[in-house]
Amino acid sequence: MTHEIQNFTFQNPTKILFGRNRIEDIDNEIPKDAKVLVLYGGGSVKKNGAFDRAVKALGNREWDEFSGIEANPTFETLMKAVEKVRAGNFTYLLAIGGGSVIDGTKFVSAASLFTEDPVDLFGWGVGKGLPVQEVVPFGTILTLPATGSEMNSGAVITLVEKKAKVSFRGPKTFPVFSVLEPELTYTLPVRQLVNGLLDTFIHVMENYLTYPVGALLQDRYAESILQTLIEIAPRVIDTNHIDYNDRGTFMWCATNALNGTINLGVPTDWSSHALGHEITLNHGIDHGRTLSIVLPAMMKVRKQQKFDKLVQYGKRVWNLSGSDEEIVDEAIAKTEEFFKSLGAPIRFSDVNLGEDVLQALVDGLTRHKKVKLSEHGDLTPEVAMEVYKEAL
Repeated sequence: MTHEIQNFTFQNPTKILFGRNRIEDIDNEIPKDAKVLVLYGGGSVKKNGAFDRAVKALGNREWDEFSGIEANPTFETLMKAVEKVRAGNFTYLLAIGGGSVIDGTKFVSAASLFTEDPVDLFGWGVGKGLPVQEVVPFGTILTLPATGSEMNSGAVITLVEKKAKVSFRGPKTFPVFSVLEPELTYTLPVRQLVNGLLDTFIHVMENYLTYPVGALLQDRYAESILQTLIEIAPRVIDTNHIDYNDRGTFMWCATNALNGTINLGVPTDWSSHALGHEITLNHGIDHGRTLSIVLPAMMKVRKQQKFDKLVQYGKRVWNLSGSDEEIVDEAIAKTEEFFKSLGAPIRFSDVNLGEDVLQALVDGLTRHKKVKLSEHGDLTPEVAMEVYKEAL
Protein backbone atom coordinates (compact mmCIF):
# COMPACT_ATOMS: atom_id res chain seq x y z
CA MET A 1 0.00 0.00 0.00
CA THR A 2 1.42 3.39 -0.99
CA HIS A 3 1.06 6.20 1.51
CA GLU A 4 1.47 9.87 0.82
CA ILE A 5 2.16 12.96 2.88
CA GLN A 6 -1.11 14.13 4.42
CA ASN A 7 -2.48 17.65 3.92
CA PHE A 8 -1.27 20.04 6.59
CA THR A 9 -1.64 23.65 7.67
CA PHE A 10 1.18 25.09 9.74
CA GLN A 11 1.30 28.26 11.78
CA ASN A 12 3.43 28.75 14.87
CA PRO A 13 3.12 32.30 16.23
CA THR A 14 5.57 31.98 19.15
CA LYS A 15 8.59 34.28 19.07
CA ILE A 16 11.81 32.72 20.40
CA LEU A 17 14.44 34.75 22.27
CA PHE A 18 17.45 32.43 22.43
CA GLY A 19 20.89 32.98 23.94
CA ARG A 20 22.63 34.89 26.67
CA ASN A 21 20.98 37.71 28.61
CA ARG A 22 17.62 37.40 26.87
CA ILE A 23 15.41 37.74 29.96
CA GLU A 24 16.11 41.44 29.90
CA ASP A 25 14.53 41.63 26.44
CA ILE A 26 11.06 40.75 27.72
CA ASP A 27 10.67 44.48 28.37
CA ASN A 28 10.28 44.84 24.58
CA GLU A 29 7.72 42.04 24.31
CA ILE A 30 5.18 42.84 27.04
CA PRO A 31 2.89 45.87 26.62
CA LYS A 32 4.01 48.80 28.81
CA ASP A 33 0.55 49.10 30.38
CA ALA A 34 0.19 45.38 31.14
CA LYS A 35 -0.67 44.17 34.62
CA VAL A 36 1.45 41.04 34.91
CA LEU A 37 1.02 37.89 37.00
CA VAL A 38 4.29 35.93 37.28
CA LEU A 39 3.71 32.19 37.71
CA TYR A 40 6.28 29.65 38.87
CA GLY A 41 6.74 26.45 40.83
CA GLY A 42 9.17 26.40 43.73
CA GLY A 43 12.31 28.19 44.79
CA SER A 44 14.63 27.22 41.95
CA VAL A 45 13.67 30.26 39.83
CA LYS A 46 14.79 32.49 42.69
CA LYS A 47 18.03 30.57 43.24
CA ASN A 48 19.03 30.72 39.57
CA GLY A 49 18.25 34.42 39.33
CA ALA A 50 15.55 34.11 36.67
CA PHE A 51 12.79 35.51 38.88
CA ASP A 52 14.67 38.61 40.03
CA ARG A 53 15.90 39.35 36.51
CA ALA A 54 12.39 38.97 35.09
CA VAL A 55 10.80 41.21 37.70
CA LYS A 56 13.50 43.83 37.12
CA ALA A 57 12.84 43.66 33.37
CA LEU A 58 9.15 44.37 34.01
CA GLY A 59 10.24 47.85 35.10
CA ASN A 60 7.34 50.08 36.09
CA ARG A 61 4.63 47.59 35.15
CA GLU A 62 2.30 46.52 37.93
CA TRP A 63 2.89 42.86 38.80
CA ASP A 64 2.21 40.15 41.35
CA GLU A 65 3.24 36.50 41.70
CA PHE A 66 1.65 33.08 41.99
CA SER A 67 3.82 30.18 43.16
CA GLY A 68 3.36 26.51 43.95
CA ILE A 69 2.56 25.04 40.52
CA GLU A 70 3.39 21.36 40.88
CA ALA A 71 5.64 19.12 38.74
CA ASN A 72 2.38 17.66 37.42
CA PRO A 73 0.26 20.82 37.51
CA THR A 74 -3.11 20.26 39.15
CA PHE A 75 -6.45 21.74 38.15
CA GLU A 76 -7.11 22.48 41.80
CA THR A 77 -3.97 24.62 42.28
CA LEU A 78 -4.36 26.34 38.92
CA MET A 79 -7.94 27.36 39.70
CA LYS A 80 -6.52 29.45 42.57
CA ALA A 81 -4.40 31.26 40.00
CA VAL A 82 -7.47 31.72 37.80
CA GLU A 83 -9.30 33.30 40.72
CA LYS A 84 -6.33 35.63 41.29
CA VAL A 85 -6.25 36.68 37.62
CA ARG A 86 -9.97 37.38 37.61
CA ALA A 87 -10.00 39.23 40.92
CA GLY A 88 -6.94 41.33 40.07
CA ASN A 89 -7.82 41.99 36.42
CA PHE A 90 -4.39 40.85 35.27
CA THR A 91 -3.85 41.38 31.54
CA TYR A 92 -0.65 39.38 30.97
CA LEU A 93 0.90 36.20 32.36
CA LEU A 94 4.59 35.32 32.61
CA ALA A 95 5.57 31.71 33.25
CA ILE A 96 9.04 31.02 34.67
CA GLY A 97 9.89 27.33 34.80
CA GLY A 98 9.72 24.09 32.89
CA GLY A 99 6.90 22.44 30.99
CA SER A 100 4.71 22.00 34.05
CA VAL A 101 4.66 25.71 34.88
CA ILE A 102 4.15 26.60 31.21
CA ASP A 103 1.36 24.02 30.81
CA GLY A 104 -0.27 25.35 33.96
CA THR A 105 -0.02 28.90 32.69
CA LYS A 106 -1.72 27.89 29.42
CA PHE A 107 -4.65 26.59 31.45
CA VAL A 108 -4.80 29.77 33.55
CA SER A 109 -4.63 31.82 30.34
CA ALA A 110 -7.61 29.98 28.84
CA ALA A 111 -9.66 29.38 31.99
CA SER A 112 -9.51 32.97 33.27
CA LEU A 113 -11.66 34.23 30.38
CA PHE A 114 -13.68 31.04 29.86
CA THR A 115 -17.41 31.66 30.37
CA GLU A 116 -18.26 27.98 30.99
CA ASP A 117 -17.01 25.64 33.71
CA PRO A 118 -13.20 25.44 33.17
CA VAL A 119 -13.31 21.64 33.58
CA ASP A 120 -15.07 21.60 30.21
CA LEU A 121 -11.85 22.68 28.50
CA PHE A 122 -10.95 18.98 28.80
CA GLY A 123 -12.44 16.06 26.93
CA TRP A 124 -11.24 12.51 27.68
CA GLY A 125 -14.32 11.63 29.71
CA VAL A 126 -13.52 14.43 32.16
CA GLY A 127 -15.41 17.42 30.70
CA LYS A 128 -17.18 18.48 27.52
CA GLY A 129 -13.99 19.26 25.55
CA LEU A 130 -15.20 22.74 24.58
CA PRO A 131 -12.94 24.96 22.47
CA VAL A 132 -10.82 27.66 24.08
CA GLN A 133 -12.50 31.06 23.78
CA GLU A 134 -10.38 34.12 24.56
CA VAL A 135 -7.09 33.97 26.45
CA VAL A 136 -4.95 36.18 28.64
CA PRO A 137 -1.74 36.56 26.59
CA PHE A 138 1.39 35.03 28.12
CA GLY A 139 5.11 34.67 27.65
CA THR A 140 7.51 32.11 29.09
CA ILE A 141 11.03 31.90 30.46
CA LEU A 142 12.15 28.29 30.07
CA THR A 143 14.32 26.80 32.82
CA LEU A 144 13.97 23.06 32.06
CA PRO A 145 14.09 21.76 28.46
CA ALA A 146 11.77 18.78 28.05
CA THR A 147 8.20 19.23 26.94
CA GLY A 148 8.46 21.75 24.10
CA SER A 149 5.55 23.59 25.74
CA GLU A 150 7.40 26.86 25.21
CA MET A 151 6.60 26.71 21.48
CA ASN A 152 3.33 24.79 21.20
CA SER A 153 -0.30 25.17 22.21
CA GLY A 154 -0.76 21.96 24.20
CA ALA A 155 -0.90 21.38 27.95
CA VAL A 156 -1.27 18.37 30.22
CA ILE A 157 -3.10 18.93 33.51
CA THR A 158 -3.84 16.61 36.42
CA LEU A 159 -7.35 16.73 37.86
CA VAL A 160 -6.87 15.23 41.32
CA GLU A 161 -10.56 14.87 42.23
CA LYS A 162 -11.34 13.16 38.92
CA LYS A 163 -8.13 11.10 39.02
CA ALA A 164 -7.21 12.12 35.49
CA LYS A 165 -4.09 13.41 33.72
CA VAL A 166 -5.32 14.79 30.41
CA SER A 167 -4.49 17.34 27.74
CA PHE A 168 -6.11 20.31 26.05
CA ARG A 169 -4.99 22.64 23.30
CA GLY A 170 -6.21 25.40 21.03
CA PRO A 171 -4.89 27.81 18.42
CA LYS A 172 -4.91 30.61 20.98
CA THR A 173 -2.83 28.88 23.66
CA PHE A 174 0.59 29.41 22.07
CA PRO A 175 2.98 31.57 24.10
CA VAL A 176 3.45 35.03 22.59
CA PHE A 177 7.19 34.68 23.22
CA SER A 178 9.58 32.30 24.98
CA VAL A 179 13.01 33.01 26.40
CA LEU A 180 15.55 30.18 25.98
CA GLU A 181 18.72 30.89 27.95
CA PRO A 182 20.97 27.80 28.05
CA GLU A 183 22.67 29.04 31.24
CA LEU A 184 19.39 28.67 33.14
CA THR A 185 19.92 24.88 32.88
CA TYR A 186 23.26 25.00 34.70
CA THR A 187 21.74 24.54 38.16
CA LEU A 188 19.46 21.64 37.20
CA PRO A 189 20.05 18.33 39.00
CA VAL A 190 21.00 15.29 36.91
CA ARG A 191 17.59 13.65 37.46
CA GLN A 192 15.79 16.57 35.81
CA LEU A 193 18.27 16.69 32.94
CA VAL A 194 17.70 12.97 32.34
CA ASN A 195 13.93 13.41 32.46
CA GLY A 196 14.19 16.20 29.91
CA LEU A 197 16.36 14.14 27.56
CA LEU A 198 13.93 11.21 27.80
CA ASP A 199 10.88 13.36 27.19
CA THR A 200 12.51 15.03 24.19
CA PHE A 201 13.70 11.74 22.67
CA ILE A 202 10.31 10.10 23.04
CA HIS A 203 8.42 13.15 21.73
CA VAL A 204 10.40 12.70 18.54
CA MET A 205 9.78 8.95 18.49
CA GLU A 206 6.02 9.37 18.82
CA ASN A 207 6.02 11.75 15.86
CA TYR A 208 8.32 9.45 13.86
CA LEU A 209 7.92 5.76 14.71
CA THR A 210 4.74 4.93 12.80
CA TYR A 211 4.86 4.03 9.10
CA PRO A 212 6.56 5.70 6.10
CA VAL A 213 4.53 8.17 4.04
CA GLY A 214 7.35 9.57 1.94
CA ALA A 215 7.87 12.65 4.14
CA LEU A 216 11.62 12.62 3.59
CA LEU A 217 12.38 16.00 5.18
CA GLN A 218 10.24 15.42 8.27
CA ASP A 219 11.86 12.00 8.74
CA ARG A 220 15.39 13.34 8.44
CA TYR A 221 14.58 16.27 10.70
CA ALA A 222 13.35 13.81 13.35
CA GLU A 223 16.36 11.52 12.87
CA SER A 224 18.76 14.44 13.21
CA ILE A 225 17.23 15.38 16.57
CA LEU A 226 17.47 11.77 17.77
CA GLN A 227 21.12 11.48 16.70
CA THR A 228 21.95 14.83 18.28
CA LEU A 229 20.39 13.76 21.59
CA ILE A 230 22.33 10.47 21.56
CA GLU A 231 25.55 12.41 20.93
CA ILE A 232 25.14 15.12 23.57
CA ALA A 233 23.29 13.21 26.31
CA PRO A 234 26.41 11.88 28.13
CA ARG A 235 27.85 15.39 28.21
CA VAL A 236 24.59 17.07 29.23
CA ILE A 237 24.28 14.88 32.33
CA ASP A 238 27.94 15.41 33.30
CA THR A 239 27.32 18.31 35.66
CA ASN A 240 31.04 18.58 36.45
CA HIS A 241 31.77 19.74 32.90
CA ILE A 242 28.96 22.03 31.75
CA ASP A 243 29.17 23.20 28.14
CA TYR A 244 27.11 26.14 26.85
CA ASN A 245 26.71 24.72 23.35
CA ASP A 246 25.62 21.30 24.60
CA ARG A 247 23.00 22.85 26.88
CA GLY A 248 21.84 25.20 24.12
CA THR A 249 21.60 22.32 21.67
CA PHE A 250 19.60 20.28 24.19
CA MET A 251 17.26 23.20 24.73
CA TRP A 252 16.66 23.69 21.01
CA CYS A 253 16.21 19.93 20.44
CA ALA A 254 13.48 19.87 23.09
CA THR A 255 11.71 22.83 21.50
CA ASN A 256 11.89 21.41 17.98
CA ALA A 257 10.75 17.97 19.09
CA LEU A 258 7.27 19.33 19.74
CA ASN A 259 6.82 22.69 18.02
CA GLY A 260 4.84 21.16 15.18
CA THR A 261 7.50 20.90 12.48
CA ILE A 262 8.54 17.24 12.50
CA ASN A 263 4.97 15.90 12.44
CA LEU A 264 3.64 17.91 9.50
CA GLY A 265 1.74 15.62 7.16
CA VAL A 266 2.84 12.43 8.91
CA PRO A 267 0.99 9.94 11.14
CA THR A 268 1.77 10.14 14.86
CA ASP A 269 1.35 7.76 17.77
CA TRP A 270 0.97 9.11 21.30
CA SER A 271 0.31 5.74 22.92
CA SER A 272 3.50 5.78 25.02
CA HIS A 273 2.49 9.09 26.56
CA ALA A 274 -1.04 7.87 27.22
CA LEU A 275 0.23 4.72 28.94
CA GLY A 276 2.90 6.69 30.79
CA HIS A 277 0.42 9.25 32.12
CA GLU A 278 -1.49 6.50 33.91
CA ILE A 279 1.71 5.36 35.65
CA THR A 280 2.46 8.89 36.83
CA LEU A 281 -1.13 9.40 37.95
CA ASN A 282 -1.24 6.18 39.98
CA HIS A 283 2.30 5.96 41.29
CA GLY A 284 3.92 9.39 41.05
CA ILE A 285 6.75 8.20 38.80
CA ASP A 286 8.45 11.07 36.92
CA HIS A 287 6.91 11.56 33.47
CA GLY A 288 10.16 10.99 31.58
CA ARG A 289 10.83 7.79 33.47
CA THR A 290 7.41 6.37 32.66
CA LEU A 291 8.22 6.89 28.98
CA SER A 292 11.53 5.01 29.19
CA ILE A 293 9.61 2.09 30.71
CA VAL A 294 6.81 2.09 28.13
CA LEU A 295 8.52 2.87 24.82
CA PRO A 296 10.81 -0.19 24.52
CA ALA A 297 7.87 -2.47 25.40
CA MET A 298 5.73 -0.63 22.85
CA MET A 299 8.41 -1.19 20.20
CA LYS A 300 8.43 -4.93 20.93
CA VAL A 301 4.67 -5.48 21.10
CA ARG A 302 4.00 -3.28 18.05
CA LYS A 303 7.01 -4.48 16.07
CA GLN A 304 5.01 -5.67 13.06
CA GLN A 305 2.86 -2.52 12.83
CA LYS A 306 5.97 -0.33 12.99
CA PHE A 307 8.38 -2.68 11.20
CA ASP A 308 9.30 -0.51 8.18
CA LYS A 309 9.94 2.54 10.31
CA LEU A 310 11.88 0.50 12.88
CA VAL A 311 14.18 -0.69 10.09
CA GLN A 312 14.66 2.90 8.94
CA TYR A 313 15.29 4.01 12.54
CA GLY A 314 17.89 1.28 13.05
CA LYS A 315 19.74 2.04 9.82
CA ARG A 316 19.68 5.83 9.97
CA VAL A 317 19.81 6.65 13.67
CA TRP A 318 21.98 3.76 14.94
CA ASN A 319 23.82 2.95 11.66
CA LEU A 320 22.96 -0.75 11.95
CA SER A 321 23.34 -3.39 9.24
CA GLY A 322 22.18 -6.97 8.75
CA SER A 323 18.79 -8.45 7.90
CA ASP A 324 15.75 -6.28 8.54
CA GLU A 325 14.72 -8.51 11.45
CA GLU A 326 18.19 -8.21 13.02
CA ILE A 327 18.22 -4.45 12.54
CA VAL A 328 14.85 -4.05 14.27
CA ASP A 329 15.81 -6.20 17.26
CA GLU A 330 19.15 -4.45 17.65
CA ALA A 331 17.55 -1.00 17.29
CA ILE A 332 15.20 -1.79 20.18
CA ALA A 333 18.14 -3.08 22.24
CA LYS A 334 20.16 0.07 21.43
CA THR A 335 17.26 2.23 22.58
CA GLU A 336 17.11 0.37 25.89
CA GLU A 337 20.89 0.67 26.31
CA PHE A 338 20.69 4.41 25.68
CA PHE A 339 18.02 4.85 28.34
CA LYS A 340 19.99 2.71 30.80
CA SER A 341 23.14 4.76 30.12
CA LEU A 342 21.22 7.77 31.42
CA GLY A 343 20.30 5.91 34.58
CA ALA A 344 16.67 5.65 33.49
CA PRO A 345 14.38 2.67 34.24
CA ILE A 346 13.28 0.43 31.36
CA ARG A 347 11.13 -2.00 33.35
CA PHE A 348 8.41 -1.71 35.98
CA SER A 349 10.70 -3.75 38.23
CA ASP A 350 13.27 -0.91 38.06
CA VAL A 351 10.78 1.29 39.96
CA ASN A 352 9.56 -1.51 42.26
CA LEU A 353 6.21 -2.04 40.56
CA GLY A 354 4.80 -5.45 39.63
CA GLU A 355 1.99 -7.10 37.73
CA ASP A 356 -0.52 -6.32 40.48
CA VAL A 357 -0.64 -2.63 39.41
CA LEU A 358 -1.40 -3.19 35.72
CA GLN A 359 -5.17 -3.61 35.73
CA ALA A 360 -5.68 -0.25 37.42
CA LEU A 361 -3.56 1.38 34.70
CA VAL A 362 -5.65 -0.19 31.93
CA ASP A 363 -8.86 0.76 33.76
CA GLY A 364 -7.62 4.37 33.80
CA LEU A 365 -7.08 4.34 30.03
CA THR A 366 -10.65 3.08 29.57
CA ARG A 367 -12.06 5.68 31.96
CA HIS A 368 -10.30 8.45 30.05
CA LYS A 369 -11.57 7.16 26.68
CA LYS A 370 -8.06 6.23 25.52
CA VAL A 371 -9.27 3.00 23.94
CA LYS A 372 -8.34 3.49 20.27
CA LEU A 373 -4.76 4.69 20.46
CA SER A 374 -1.85 4.51 17.97
CA GLU A 375 -1.38 5.65 14.38
CA HIS A 376 -3.92 3.01 13.35
CA GLY A 377 -6.41 3.51 16.19
CA ASP A 378 -6.03 -0.18 17.04
CA LEU A 379 -4.27 0.01 20.40
CA THR A 380 -7.13 -1.16 22.59
CA PRO A 381 -7.05 -1.68 26.37
CA GLU A 382 -6.20 -5.33 25.65
CA VAL A 383 -3.14 -4.32 23.63
CA ALA A 384 -2.22 -1.76 26.28
CA MET A 385 -2.17 -4.61 28.80
CA GLU A 386 0.21 -6.52 26.50
CA VAL A 387 2.54 -3.52 26.43
CA TYR A 388 2.41 -3.09 30.20
CA LYS A 389 3.13 -6.81 30.70
CA GLU A 390 6.07 -6.63 28.27
CA ALA A 391 7.47 -3.84 30.45
CA LEU A 392 7.49 -5.93 33.63
